[in-house]
Amino acid sequence: MTGTWSLVRLALRLDRVRLPVWLLVLVGLPLATASSFAELYPGVPERMKLAAEMSNNPTLLGLYGRIYDATTLGGLVSWRMGGFLPVLIGLMSLLLVIRHTRAEEQAGRLELVGSGVVGRRAPLTAALVLALLVNLVLALLIALGMIGQGEDATGAFALGLSFAGAGLVFASVAAVTAQVTENSRTASGLAVVVLGAAYLLRAFGDGASAGENGPSWLSWLSPLGWVQLVRPYGNERWWVLGLMASVCLLLVALAYALVARRDYASGLVPPRLGPAASAMGSPVALAWRLQRGSLLAWSAGLAALGLALGTAAEGVGDLVRDNQGMADVFERIGGAQGQIDQFLAGALGIVGLIAAAYTVQAALRLRVEETTARAEPVLATPVTRLRWAASHLLFAFLGTVVVLGALGLAAGLAHGLRTGDLGGELPRVLAGALVVVPAAWVVAGLCVALFGLAPRLAAVAWGAVVLFLILTYFGAVLQLNQWVMDLSPYTHLPKLPGTPFTATPLLWLVALAAALTVAGLAGFRRRGIG
Repeated sequence: MTGTWSLVRLALRLDRVRLPVWLLVLVGLPLATASSFAELYPGVPERMKLAAEMSNNPTLLGLYGRIYDATTLGGLVSWRMGGFLPVLIGLMSLLLVIRHTRAEEQAGRLELVGSGVVGRRAPLTAALVLALLVNLVLALLIALGMIGQGEDATGAFALGLSFAGAGLVFASVAAVTAQVTENSRTASGLAVVVLGAAYLLRAFGDGASAGENGPSWLSWLSPLGWVQLVRPYGNERWWVLGLMASVCLLLVALAYALVARRDYASGLVPPRLGPAASAMGSPVALAWRLQRGSLLAWSAGLAALGLALGTAAEGVGDLVRDNQGMADVFERIGGAQGQIDQFLAGALGIVGLIAAAYTVQAALRLRVEETTARAEPVLATPVTRLRWAASHLLFAFLGTVVVLGALGLAAGLAHGLRTGDLGGELPRVLAGALVVVPAAWVVAGLCVALFGLAPRLAAVAWGAVVLFLILTYFGAVLQLNQWVMDLSPYTHLPKLPGTPFTATPLLWLVALAAALTVAGLAGFRRRGIG
């Protein structure tokens, strides 16, 4: 364990920008939701009515979870955030651990660190200590924020600790997957698969709770289900936090045991050998080999989410029919026609913005290849800089169309089959997903511009995605001026399905994306490599 605290300080310095951004978003979401619910459901009768409607709707129970206390604002926040926020917290935590263990080892930096007075288990310990500190700070900030809203302190700390517990469970999962494979992307992928499986178990279990004989016990198999089973603001079950802690200890013990069984820079599972004869005869083929895993994973994930959204759409009408406040919210988010169209437009817009993470990941692959010195051997051949860059940007731009198309096709298929009008609903819902593409292309153009003109600031593109999310969906709650919210390209998109299609803003967004891309490529042609 020698050198652990030095590595913790190093990790904090490396993440001095990334972690505050994560905390700002993860703390701001429940507090903004509390403010919104205080306006929509000001009294106990309105809250109890919502709980009664939710209890009879298995689809929405699967999406959002169960309500254990509808008499308090904190109970509603616990319900609404309990099904969504722990996923983001778990994602943050597992990426944090992978980044400071397997990714550092893969890049060879841990070998340099290990040449000093640093123990074999120190990097893993430092990553877990950092995850613990970040999640505890998150829990404290959420608790203090809810107390500031006038809610009970006991429930506030139960809510914050339940979120932190979920994050620590998936940090422990990542500690294990980091020992299994020698590639950080594969390790992250395995941990995300566990996260997705946990979400599905919770969704099926909570959805089944609407019936008398459904398998509601499935929620107990999911760490994400344990968040709501703590029951913040509703006769708290503190012992469920002990269950989370026990699982964390078991997984951490397993991770330490695996560290001792593998060699440095290798995983327990050896990498699969490639073909004897290379099929990578062009930059596009090489880019496909590097990008295909991410593209397929994002497409499959958004398709699964699209199926859930399409299935849930019919249940929205039952939820908002008798609640004018909720109907007004969906109208502001999703357009001016039917409640179901408004739900689909709003949900597809949110998921479409999240899909910008794929766009950034694919576009910034250029910077990864450059900083790891893998671009130089390619550019030493007759391959030009622009041809090499275009091979990766092909997946950033067209790959975004693919993942959003998978989302729209799955949502339209599920919604069309449920309504019995597949031919009519599928094209409408697919258009609602694909209309997000020009805004995502602006994000890709921003990545290219940063890569070509200011490569050291390329990671700022991740912050831009978070900023666009806040401006688009929380700008009104934060009472920002309209011109500030208009800085996000996503605020200019037509809200499909449900409103008339307008091509003008989409053409302007495409032109902006093209200008940013051209500027970035021009800068890349003139600057040095590395």
